[in-house]
Amino acid sequence: MNSIRNNIIKYIKTNRVSSTEMSDVLSKKGAIYSLRPINYQEARHKVGKIKCVFAYNNSNFLIHDEIKKVKETDIVIIFGKKMNKRSIIGELIAKYILLYKQASAIVVIGNVRDLPKLIKEKYSIWCEGFNPVGSNNNNTGSFPAKERNKILKKFEGGIAICDSTGVVVVEKSLISNKLLEKIKFIE
Repeated sequence: MNSIRNNIIKYIKTNRVSSTEMSDVLSKKGAIYSLRPINYQEARHKVGKIKCVFAYNNSNFLIHDEIKKVKETDIVIIFGKKMNKRSIIGELIAKYILLYKQASAIVVIGNVRDLPKLIKEKYSIWCEGFNPVGSNNNNTGSFPAKERNKILKKFEGGIAICDSTGVVVVEKSLISNKLLEKIKFIE
Protein backbone atom coordinates (compact mmCIF):
# COMPACT_ATOMS: atom_id res chain seq x y z
CA MET A 1 0.00 0.00 0.00
CA ASN A 2 2.88 2.41 0.70
CA SER A 3 3.98 2.30 -2.92
CA ILE A 4 0.44 2.89 -4.22
CA ARG A 5 -0.05 5.75 -1.73
CA ASN A 6 3.29 7.28 -2.74
CA ASN A 7 2.35 7.07 -6.43
CA ILE A 8 -0.99 8.77 -5.75
CA ILE A 9 0.65 11.53 -3.68
CA LYS A 10 3.29 12.08 -6.37
CA TYR A 11 0.63 12.29 -9.11
CA ILE A 12 -1.53 14.72 -7.11
CA LYS A 13 1.47 16.90 -6.29
CA THR A 14 2.93 16.90 -9.81
CA ASN A 15 -0.41 17.67 -11.45
CA ARG A 16 -1.68 19.96 -8.67
CA VAL A 17 -4.92 18.03 -8.35
CA SER A 18 -7.11 20.36 -6.31
CA SER A 19 -9.25 19.58 -3.29
CA THR A 20 -12.28 20.21 -5.52
CA GLU A 21 -11.13 17.70 -8.13
CA MET A 22 -10.32 15.18 -5.41
CA SER A 23 -13.78 15.57 -3.94
CA ASP A 24 -15.20 14.86 -7.40
CA VAL A 25 -13.05 11.72 -7.61
CA LEU A 26 -14.51 10.67 -4.24
CA SER A 27 -18.10 11.17 -5.50
CA LYS A 28 -18.47 14.61 -3.87
CA LYS A 29 -17.13 13.41 -0.51
CA GLY A 30 -13.99 13.70 1.59
CA ALA A 31 -14.14 17.34 2.68
CA ILE A 32 -13.51 18.29 6.27
CA TYR A 33 -16.05 21.08 6.51
CA SER A 34 -15.41 24.54 7.98
CA LEU A 35 -11.63 24.47 7.45
CA ARG A 36 -9.87 27.36 5.79
CA PRO A 37 -6.22 28.30 5.32
CA ILE A 38 -4.98 30.87 7.83
CA ASN A 39 -3.66 32.97 4.97
CA TYR A 40 -5.35 32.77 1.57
CA GLN A 41 -2.48 34.59 -0.15
CA GLU A 42 -0.04 31.93 1.00
CA ALA A 43 -2.38 28.91 0.74
CA ARG A 44 -0.19 26.70 -1.35
CA HIS A 45 -1.29 23.32 -2.65
CA LYS A 46 -0.22 20.66 -0.15
CA VAL A 47 -0.62 16.90 -0.30
CA GLY A 48 0.74 14.17 1.93
CA LYS A 49 0.25 11.14 4.13
CA ILE A 50 -2.02 11.77 7.10
CA LYS A 51 -0.60 11.67 10.63
CA CYS A 52 -3.33 11.89 13.28
CA VAL A 53 -2.69 13.77 16.54
CA PHE A 54 -5.11 14.33 19.42
CA ALA A 55 -5.96 17.02 21.98
CA TYR A 56 -8.43 16.55 24.81
CA ASN A 57 -10.28 18.42 27.53
CA ASN A 58 -8.89 21.97 27.13
CA SER A 59 -5.32 20.67 26.95
CA ASN A 60 -2.79 20.10 24.20
CA PHE A 61 -0.66 17.97 26.53
CA LEU A 62 -1.13 14.83 24.39
CA ILE A 63 0.07 16.63 21.27
CA HIS A 64 3.57 17.23 22.61
CA ASP A 65 4.39 13.52 22.70
CA GLU A 66 2.51 12.55 19.54
CA ILE A 67 4.19 15.11 17.27
CA LYS A 68 7.55 13.46 17.89
CA LYS A 69 6.36 10.73 15.49
CA VAL A 70 5.64 13.15 12.61
CA LYS A 71 7.62 12.37 9.46
CA GLU A 72 8.84 14.70 6.76
CA THR A 73 6.05 15.58 4.25
CA ASP A 74 3.25 14.29 6.54
CA ILE A 75 0.08 16.29 6.82
CA VAL A 76 -0.70 16.45 10.52
CA ILE A 77 -4.39 16.45 11.34
CA ILE A 78 -5.13 17.48 14.92
CA PHE A 79 -8.41 16.19 16.33
CA GLY A 80 -9.66 18.03 19.40
CA LYS A 81 -12.40 16.95 21.79
CA LYS A 82 -13.88 18.94 24.69
CA MET A 83 -11.74 21.95 23.79
CA ASN A 84 -14.52 24.53 24.44
CA LYS A 85 -13.39 26.69 21.51
CA ARG A 86 -9.91 27.19 23.02
CA SER A 87 -7.06 27.25 20.56
CA ILE A 88 -5.47 23.86 20.23
CA ILE A 89 -2.08 25.04 19.00
CA GLY A 90 -0.13 28.23 18.44
CA GLU A 91 3.17 29.35 17.02
CA LEU A 92 5.45 27.07 19.08
CA ILE A 93 3.81 23.77 18.15
CA ALA A 94 3.33 24.90 14.54
CA LYS A 95 7.01 25.79 14.29
CA TYR A 96 8.06 22.41 15.68
CA ILE A 97 5.82 20.47 13.28
CA LEU A 98 6.50 22.50 10.13
CA LEU A 99 10.08 23.68 10.61
CA TYR A 100 11.79 21.03 12.71
CA LYS A 101 9.79 17.94 11.69
CA GLN A 102 9.35 19.22 8.09
CA ALA A 103 5.68 18.25 7.80
CA SER A 104 3.92 19.57 4.69
CA ALA A 105 0.95 21.09 6.50
CA ILE A 106 -1.13 21.16 9.66
CA VAL A 107 -4.89 20.72 9.72
CA VAL A 108 -6.54 21.69 13.01
CA ILE A 109 -10.10 20.63 13.60
CA GLY A 110 -10.54 23.51 15.99
CA ASN A 111 -8.99 26.91 16.62
CA VAL A 112 -5.42 28.23 16.56
CA ARG A 113 -3.80 31.26 18.19
CA ASP A 114 -0.78 33.49 17.50
CA LEU A 115 -2.28 34.34 14.11
CA PRO A 116 0.02 37.33 13.33
CA LYS A 117 3.11 35.13 13.80
CA LEU A 118 1.61 32.19 11.86
CA ILE A 119 0.79 34.50 8.95
CA LYS A 120 4.18 36.22 9.08
CA GLU A 121 5.97 32.86 8.93
CA LYS A 122 3.68 31.74 6.06
CA TYR A 123 2.92 28.47 7.82
CA SER A 124 0.73 26.01 5.93
CA ILE A 125 -2.14 25.66 8.40
CA TRP A 126 -5.82 25.01 7.85
CA CYS A 127 -8.21 25.42 10.79
CA GLU A 128 -11.78 26.24 11.83
CA GLY A 129 -10.96 29.62 13.37
CA PHE A 130 -8.90 31.62 15.83
CA ASN A 131 -8.96 32.37 19.53
CA PRO A 132 -6.30 34.06 21.67
CA VAL A 133 -7.17 31.78 24.59
CA GLY A 134 -4.96 28.73 24.31
CA SER A 135 -5.08 25.25 25.70
CA ASN A 136 -3.59 24.19 28.99
CA ASN A 137 -0.51 22.04 28.88
CA ASN A 138 -1.29 19.53 31.58
CA ASN A 139 -2.62 16.00 31.57
CA THR A 140 -6.41 16.26 31.65
CA GLY A 141 -7.03 12.69 30.53
CA SER A 142 -6.93 10.73 27.32
CA PHE A 143 -8.88 11.19 24.13
CA PRO A 144 -11.64 8.54 24.29
CA ALA A 145 -10.00 5.29 23.15
CA LYS A 146 -12.91 3.99 21.07
CA GLU A 147 -13.19 7.26 19.12
CA ARG A 148 -9.40 7.56 18.76
CA ASN A 149 -9.12 4.03 17.36
CA LYS A 150 -11.94 4.69 14.90
CA ILE A 151 -10.20 7.86 13.66
CA LEU A 152 -6.83 6.13 13.38
CA LYS A 153 -8.30 3.18 11.47
CA LYS A 154 -10.04 5.49 9.03
CA PHE A 155 -7.47 8.26 8.47
CA GLU A 156 -3.94 7.39 9.72
CA GLY A 157 -1.89 6.71 6.59
CA GLY A 158 -4.56 8.15 4.31
CA ILE A 159 -3.98 11.14 2.04
CA ALA A 160 -4.89 14.80 2.57
CA ILE A 161 -5.11 17.51 -0.08
CA CYS A 162 -5.10 21.11 1.17
CA ASP A 163 -5.51 24.25 -0.92
CA SER A 164 -7.28 27.61 -0.85
CA THR A 165 -10.69 25.93 -1.11
CA GLY A 166 -10.20 23.69 1.92
CA VAL A 167 -9.17 20.17 2.88
CA VAL A 168 -10.16 16.82 1.39
CA VAL A 169 -9.06 13.53 2.90
CA VAL A 170 -8.82 10.14 1.28
CA GLU A 171 -9.49 7.42 3.81
CA LYS A 172 -6.81 4.75 4.07
CA SER A 173 -9.21 2.05 2.85
CA LEU A 174 -9.78 3.89 -0.45
CA ILE A 175 -6.13 3.98 -1.51
CA SER A 176 -5.75 1.74 -4.56
CA ASN A 177 -4.65 1.64 -8.19
CA LYS A 178 -8.32 2.12 -9.07
CA LEU A 179 -8.30 5.45 -7.17
CA LEU A 180 -5.18 6.55 -9.07
CA GLU A 181 -6.92 5.77 -12.38
CA LYS A 182 -9.96 7.83 -11.31
CA ILE A 183 -7.67 10.76 -10.45
CA LYS A 184 -5.94 10.52 -13.83
CA PHE A 185 -9.32 10.43 -15.56
CA ILE A 186 -10.58 13.56 -13.78
CA GLU A 187 -7.30 15.34 -14.44
